[in-house]
Amino acid sequence: MALLIHAVLVEDEDNSLEALEILLNKYCPDVQIDGRAQSVEEAIQTIDDVKPELIFLDIALPDGQGFEVLEGVEHTKFEVIFTTAYDQYALKAFEFSALDYLLKPINAEQLKQAVDRFQEIRGQENIGERVSVLKDSLKNLNERIILSSMDGFDVYKIADIIRCEANGSYTTFFITENRKVVTSKTLNNFERLLEDMPFVRVHSKHLVNLNYIKKYISGRGGYVVFEDGTQVDVSERKKKEFIRLMKEFARST
Repeated sequence: MALLIHAVLVEDEDNSLEALEILLNKYCPDVQIDGRAQSVEEAIQTIDDVKPELIFLDIALPDGQGFEVLEGVEHTKFEVIFTTAYDQYALKAFEFSALDYLLKPINAEQLKQAVDRFQEIRGQENIGERVSVLKDSLKNLNERIILSSMDGFDVYKIADIIRCEANGSYTTFFITENRKVVTSKTLNNFERLLEDMPFVRVHSKHLVNLNYIKKYISGRGGYVVFEDGTQVDVSERKKKEFIRLMKEFARST
């Protein structure tokens, strides 16, 4: 049996607050709603009084932003699931920060999945750093990424990522200073997330940072060699596009 989750709901619209409460009662019986708030000021007071483990937090509140709630509370041992009406472009920011979100109107199945993910990571709070990455990403300052692993969450500079390698539904990140991180998201997810940066998919298993490629050895598909001597195959199907992007990158640097 899952442990009871003590939660606070922060939502400025009465209808949205009531709808979220109904969905939680029906589909997430392990969530106990210990408090409700509809403004930044009320939310800070409620969270510090109730000391919840989980907060459902609307980003847009009548007297400010949800981020101000997180900056204003004394109690910090909690996880956040944001509720937002942001468009798909802005939602990328949540993935950079490994913060969960629910797009309004909230879908029952997605709500259940978000609560299940909380059950998996509860006790691994480092909410301040992840919110900092989120705020930077919302300003289109995508310089850092939060990667989750079996050990919790850690922040990395995107410029330090050398390459990513698919391993089934997992992805292994190879990072400078001989660091390696295994995450439970697919390589397709990170290809989409890093598409506006100097990362290129050269193979079904490999996403590489062009900054770290020392040379390309031609062949049917060929392979790339990194500064540390590591070699990664280029698939025949990806070869033409890879060479084009590599030349463009070389001209721009």
